[in-house]
Amino acid sequence: MRRTRGVLYPARLPEFHRLPPEANARDLTVWFWIPEWNVEPGRSSRQDIVGYPALNLVVEQGAVTLSGATTRASHRDLSGSGWAVGALLRPAAVATLADDPAALVDDEAIIDAPDLVSAVGAAMRTGAGHRARAVTAFSDWLAHRVGRIDGAASQANALVDVLMGDHAADTVEEAATRLAVSVRTLQRLAHRYVGISPAAMIRRRRLQEAAERLRLDAGLDLSALAAELGYADHAHLTRDFRSVLGIAPRTYRAAAGEEPAEGAGP
Repeated sequence: MRRTRGVLYPARLPEFHRLPPEANARDLTVWFWIPEWNVEPGRSSRQDIVGYPALNLVVEQGAVTLSGATTRASHRDLSGSGWAVGALLRPAAVATLADDPAALVDDEAIIDAPDLVSAVGAAMRTGAGHRARAVTAFSDWLAHRVGRIDGAASQANALVDVLMGDHAADTVEEAATRLAVSVRTLQRLAHRYVGISPAAMIRRRRLQEAAERLRLDAGLDLSALAAELGYADHAHLTRDFRSVLGIAPRTYRAAAGEEPAEGAGP
């Protein structure tokens, strides 16, 4: 998965880092994401995101929040100064954190984890290398919390790799064939470990790819893009864009093209 695919307006990001997990958490986390911001008084920085179909575990402001998969674009307005350390979770990490991931879709829950808050907070308050130390502390906590992963959790990880990774499957049936399981098994794994259906995961990947391609190529033909990404036609792509982002692809492309250069102010 490309690291800016889910960010709709990358030039608006505060100082933002994505770091790989430690070896003990590679089956549990795709990456850790760490924004740090210091916005001028009286101003704010809006972050628009169409998230990956996955759960995120986030340490911020003395609390730990588990956020479910999303079905629509979301935003957050940053003000003042602060930081967050989040883990984009792989399915294998989910079972010990949420009994029913589907109940967290477009929602979030507070996780009682004072030891994680303490460890990550202490790391972020240190000097140079603080982000790497925060990732180490977070990785260690996850590895201890989850323990040994079972066969179903490993299958769920493979499911997400097939649906969201490089050379991803275009249909649920193709994904099931690659994994040598039934479509029904695929659906059960997605419900238990992600909270949304495999078909919804494919739709989200296509939409993220469409948004990224539109940002990078101002002259891209929308009909050709729709065909390349597996949409029935240009109208299908437009409906999907509107249903999730609330705007048409052409409108989004124009707005993304007007963004300030990377590294500019909020």
